[in-house]
This record gives sequence, structure tokens and C-alpha cells, in this order.
Amino acid sequence: MASNRVRRIAKELQDIQSDTDSNIFCEPSSGADLSHLRATFPGPPDTPYEGGTYIVDVKIPNEYPFRPPAMSFTTKLWHPNVSSQTGAICLDTIGSAWSPVLTIKSALLSLQSLLSTPEPKDPQDAEVASMLMNNPDQFQRIARDWAIKYAAAPKKTSWTSPPPNPLLPPSRNPRKPSPEKKS
Repeated sequence: MASNRVRRIAKELQDIQSDTDSNIFCEPSSGADLSHLRATFPGPPDTPYEGGTYIVDVKIPNEYPFRPPAMSFTTKLWHPNVSSQTGAICLDTIGSAWSPVLTIKSALLSLQSLLSTPEPKDPQDAEVASMLMNNPDQFQRIARDWAIKYAAAPKKTSWTSPPPNPLLPPSRNPRKPSPEKKS
């Protein structure tokens, strides 16, 4: 049974490696031990996490794929569903909603997606969730500062550009508005 588990993990890692479009990377944390992995993925565009690289510690249980991998962020980030202290993650895909048809890659894609769509009503970090709901500007500012400090995100991205000012002519706008779609 253990050999089936090892074969499946090896196949999943090969699938991650061959998928260059997802920008997800995953390898054994040390040596050839497939039960402890280290994964990375880029922060999603148009979020405070844009341009950062996020590292995830992945521990594969002996019962995998019937039990989910244990995942936690080793990169510190300011997010309501991730502990700002420990990196613990609150996400049903790697918890109660896990199914053996899911993979390490699908779990990592879910984590990346979580950065775009936080769930402050089901938080891992109540302080961050409260800030997101009550003071979203402050949340965005701190999340971006942490992305720069801990995830090596650049200081300037398209996300950090100021919004266009409709009162200024296009030549003086710091960022031109997106063209509206015509029906």
C-alpha cells in the first residue's frame, strides 16, 4: 500500500513540474523523502500579494490520498485565513472537504486562489479578519507591506498604482482607466 502512495505522490510531483503555466513548484523538502515537501507559488495579480513568492510546507500523511496533506505557509502573510503567527491555514479543501480525487497541485491552486478571495467570516486569524471587514484600506496596506517584507514582492506593481482620476485629462493621469467594454 505504501508503494501505491509513493507512486501517486511521485506522479503528482511530475505533473506539477510539467505544468509550467501554473507557476507552482513543489519538491521534496530534503533528499528523496516524498512525505515532506516544499512548494512555492506566486502571489495572484491584482491583490496585495502580487509579485511575492509564497512558500508552503507540505506534509503527506501515511493515509494519503484518503487524508489531506497538512499544509502551512512558511512565508509570513497578512490574510484572514492564515495565521499571521504560525502560518496555519483555514481552508476546507485541505480539511473537511478533502477527497481522494484531489491532488497536491489542486490543494496548492486552492491556496493560491485563497489569496485572491479571502473568507473573513471563517477566519484563522480573527484580528486580520476584523481589519479586512472594518478597515479594508488598512488591511490592504499591511498585506502589501508584508508581501514586500516577507515574500520579496516588488514595491511597485500594477496593483499599487493609484486609480485613474476622472477629473484629469488622460495625459496627466498616473494610470489611464481601462477601456469600457461595448455591448
